[in-house]
Amino acid sequence: MNLTQRYTKKTPRFFRTLRNIGIALATAGGVIIAAPISLPAIVISIATYLTVAGTVATAVSQAVVSDTKNDTVSKKNGNK
Repeated sequence: MNLTQRYTKKTPRFFRTLRNIGIALATAGGVIIAAPISLPAIVISIATYLTVAGTVATAVSQAVVSDTKNDTVSKKNGNK
């Protein structure tokens, strides 16, 4: 499976939620970094970490795909 196929497959629910949280973190960090007012260095540093963590969480969460073959076998066996 190449990268484009992986990114177009269905993402499990947990990782979709994690992806959305990552997007929110990256956005919040970006807004703080781009603020037109003077902020303390520690706030800028934390915002930078938020942006990086949010970006990484979003990318990793989007790359996770559900294995439909295993999902259907589990449902047939009665596992949830």
